[in-house]
Amino acid sequence: MIVQEPRDVVRGDIERIELDPELLASVRANRSAMLAALNAAEGPIYGVNTGMGRLAGVRLSAAQQAEHQRNLLVGRAVGGPPWLSPELTRALLIMRLHSFLRPEPAVSAELVSFLVDRLNDGFIPAVPRGGLGSSGEIIPLAHAFQTFLGLGSVLEDGAVVPAAEALRCRGVKPFELGPKEGASLIQGSPLAQAYAWTNSGSVHQLVDLQTLCAAIAVDVLGAPRSVYEYSIPNPHVTAVLADVTTLTWRGAVRPDLVQAPVSVRVGPRVIGFLDQVCANLMDTLRESWDTPGDSPSFVDGAFVPTTGYHAADLGLRMDAVKAALVHVGEVSVQRMHRLLDPQFSGLPAQLAVDPGPQAGLTPLHKRAVGELHSLRRLASPATIGSLDTSAGQEDVQAFAWAAGAELRTAIGHLFTITACELIAGAQARYLAPGDGAKRLAGPYRWIAATVPPVLVDRPLGPDVDRLVAVCRETYIDDLTELA
Repeated sequence: MIVQEPRDVVRGDIERIELDPELLASVRANRSAMLAALNAAEGPIYGVNTGMGRLAGVRLSAAQQAEHQRNLLVGRAVGGPPWLSPELTRALLIMRLHSFLRPEPAVSAELVSFLVDRLNDGFIPAVPRGGLGSSGEIIPLAHAFQTFLGLGSVLEDGAVVPAAEALRCRGVKPFELGPKEGASLIQGSPLAQAYAWTNSGSVHQLVDLQTLCAAIAVDVLGAPRSVYEYSIPNPHVTAVLADVTTLTWRGAVRPDLVQAPVSVRVGPRVIGFLDQVCANLMDTLRESWDTPGDSPSFVDGAFVPTTGYHAADLGLRMDAVKAALVHVGEVSVQRMHRLLDPQFSGLPAQLAVDPGPQAGLTPLHKRAVGELHSLRRLASPATIGSLDTSAGQEDVQAFAWAAGAELRTAIGHLFTITACELIAGAQARYLAPGDGAKRLAGPYRWIAATVPPVLVDRPLGPDVDRLVAVCRETYIDDLTELA
């Protein structure tokens, strides 16, 4: 895709990036203005002609400044494996490119082009996944961008390869940093942004999949629909209620059932809240894209200290999404249990074809319970627990990256819980009389194509894994149109 303005790099197809010449010219002009201001400056400019952290009061000579930008990357690469996934590392590079296309970092057009080329040729730095106790994200960013200098390691087909070798194989010389560029490479919070960006897409998929689970439970149990028809002053909840109503339209309703279990009744509301907090996360991410992360930033011809590197807002939002995921998981596991109970479903016990000789899906529910237990343990906020570093100069950390990492793990648990409930719902439909709601016919066929009905006991672990993989690649709107 051709990038014409910064936000283009986080929209649409980003397999290959090409910068609009006018955008690159604006980067070059801004760099020239920054260098002129730097040459004219008489006082200290943090991280450019001074040390960083507690050593900010140390002025650097001209000779020291030439080495300082490189040293900023080398001395802070103190992490180690396990490494970020290639997907997340690429997202980190994209977030860094987004910030560099704005005027505040004032990096060179050559550095921007080098970054674009590495995105296009599949260059994946080895970036540590944990142990990042710094203000901002200087440790992971030092690992990520020292590779541009031919230092550190990259990931090539799952193997750890020296960055110098990876550059040489691409016919590329290591990049030589100019004034302020080392500081700009390690400032800001692009890793937290990368987590927010990638996780939000998965959460939106879970909203759709859990809406399908809720609709299947209503359909199989023959639950009364009136509870989903009242007005709620929340557009996210209203949308989920409408989807459940549409999916279960003209499905059978049991005349003897006055009320369905609470998990069935409140499910859409809980899913709507998850959608709401994810939307809040995306709003905060967009705000962070427009907030300078460099300190100092080059603003209106001057060097201005900022606090954009402290991404507590993103971290707190991701913590909120984690908590919402836990509650959705609790409702899902309870709803699944009701499907296995003849008292609520009117179907064979444990959804077994031959209850007694067969265990049915009770072991599958126990898998879901185990996943929920692990999910609950992630509910504690990750954005708390600051400690002094840099001799007290840096005494607060946002730990937003940690909230993102935990959210990513929590998403994996909820995908597994969701797959378990979908298998149970499809099995219940198989055992229940009639065909069910017409708009659910396509989803029922989709589940059965991956996990056939359980006619006799079998190991369901591989079935769960297959369905999780399919769920991560599926858009529910396409399924409902197959009915």
